[in-house]
Amino acid sequence: MIPAQFHVDILAELERILPNYTFMVPSFVTRELETIKKRSKGKDRIAASVALKLIESSNINVIDVDLKYKERVDDALLRISKVLCTNDRGLQKRARNKELTVVYLRQKKYLAVEGYLGL
Repeated sequence: MIPAQFHVDILAELERILPNYTFMVPSFVTRELETIKKRSKGKDRIAASVALKLIESSNINVIDVDLKYKERVDDALLRISKVLCTNDRGLQKRARNKELTVVYLRQKKYLAVEGYLGL
């Protein structure tokens, strides 16, 4: 939801820091964005709408992944990711502990990458 909140072109930033990536979004994330769009108001609703439009209009693959029984979204992201893009500090810490590459917004201006990039 960074593009709506901070006016950062995340696709251009991802290309800058990870030039040989394939950007994929799990289907459970798009469902969560739809829920936020329907149930939230204000900035969160707008940010979810922008994120969904970005997914639809860009070369972003939505992969069909379901949550396991009683699995939380964050746990599923850690299970399936090689590179995780998040601003959630708790999730960043958990990803680093699992030795995943983490991409996050830095200084509200650009994306930074941390961790091993042996993709």
